[in-house]
Amino acid sequence: MMKAEDIMTKDVVTIRGSATVAEAVVLMKEKKLRALVVDIRHENDAYGIVTETDIVYKVTAYGKDPKQVWVYEIMSKPCIVVNPDLGVEYVARLFANTGIHRAPVIQGKLLGIISITDILTKSDFVEAPKALLLEERIQKAIQQSRAICTEQGAYSKACAAAWDEVEELQAEAAHQKAEGMVSAKVSFEEYCKENPNAPECRNYHPSLK
Repeated sequence: MMKAEDIMTKDVVTIRGSATVAEAVVLMKEKKLRALVVDIRHENDAYGIVTETDIVYKVTAYGKDPKQVWVYEIMSKPCIVVNPDLGVEYVARLFANTGIHRAPVIQGKLLGIISITDILTKSDFVEAPKALLLEERIQKAIQQSRAICTEQGAYSKACAAAWDEVEELQAEAAHQKAEGMVSAKVSFEEYCKENPNAPECRNYHPSLK
């Protein structure tokens, strides 16, 4: 699974909150950027971000003089940040849920910046879609759970732990697809319908005796 740190842009351009919007525009044009990270003022301060949208919507749209407007007046602070260890699909979901297009990658200090462009051009979601990998893991986990429960019994800790893992994987897949979760209980019931004489089924589901 690719992480934010695998696809982020490490060469981050920052600007002071006290800089003018005009200075920000010059820097963005020079570096061909759509956003700038607003640097912290001290160790316990939060990072901010100023985007081309902020400038157009909050300055240009009102005919304001960018030389008389300061970055701190239009920036987002504290801004949404991303942990470098966060999986790319979760970064994409964060962007979708919040409506942002980019975020600083921070872990103690500023490490980089990640954007929807990075996700589109640098990640492996085409070659290795998470949904397909999850489905493969789910099917493998179900097979392992059946084998464990047959060998050690439905009341064993190993059996319970195995089906818990299946449930967690299915919950993750269902959340990703925004569909109703197909729980491990359903999978186990299907197994018992196929194997009604299995001892773990008779113990676990009295109605199936």
